[in-house]
Amino acid sequence: MVQALMDAIKKNTRLKNFPDNTAYSSLSVDRILNISKSFGSSGRDIEIMALEHGVVPERYARNMKTFTPREQTALLKSRVSVVGLGGLGGAVTEILARAGIGSLNLIDGDRFEDSNLNRQFLSTCDLINTPKAQAAVRRVKTINPSIQVDTHSQFLDKKNAAQLLANSNVTVDCLDNVKTRFILENTCRQIDTPLVSAAVAGAAGHITTIFPEDRGLQLIYGDPDNAPAKGAEASLGTVPYSVTLLAALQCAEVIKIIQNKGSLLRNKLLVVDLTEGIFEIITLAQ
Repeated sequence: MVQALMDAIKKNTRLKNFPDNTAYSSLSVDRILNISKSFGSSGRDIEIMALEHGVVPERYARNMKTFTPREQTALLKSRVSVVGLGGLGGAVTEILARAGIGSLNLIDGDRFEDSNLNRQFLSTCDLINTPKAQAAVRRVKTINPSIQVDTHSQFLDKKNAAQLLANSNVTVDCLDNVKTRFILENTCRQIDTPLVSAAVAGAAGHITTIFPEDRGLQLIYGDPDNAPAKGAEASLGTVPYSVTLLAALQCAEVIKIIQNKGSLLRNKLLVVDLTEGIFEIITLAQ
């Protein structure tokens, strides 16, 4: 079976050139889908096998001058949980699906409303009152049908958090309230999973990466028992460009964690103010 599948992959490859004219063996999206149907194998497994044998799935061709085949394979083998599928979460889901995260675990019990349309990538006029998790899985499957997607149309709380986040390589905090953020952080400690957390208010926001042994959110918000229910976004609103930027920064942290490369925002807080054009990294006290 494995040899037959590899033979099918090789048979369907085509020689192409990157923009710098270096050659590579390419496997197109439609050929991956055809092989998947013929062999009953997931597109994700086919893409992994192709990369491990020097064949580039064409959908990732523009990743290849930044990621190595091994690093792209690491993304395909990973599972990322996204908690909150609104402004941050919708953009994070979109980016990670396009980057090639192989398994997405998407969690949100909310439904779309009119006020989401200014910034939430997954929302459209015809999806008002649709569960956000339902819209998310449809969007991901439209972008990349090779990806495994699990969705949960429920809000994360103390009782269900560990079960919802099980087997995650990384979790992304895209929540809009501080209390649940602390629950999420505590659960990530319990299951030994890194957490990438961001918050947006108006045209500003911040992001940090928290490993299980780090003090994390307490260094930002103080004592969780005295933390406000809502952050500054409740009074400042949220505009689309700040949401999109912070979501992109979260995705960069997720990918660096999975690929074990680059410098993380661990024990640091990147603060962004797009009105004043300020980007500042603050070292968090330990």
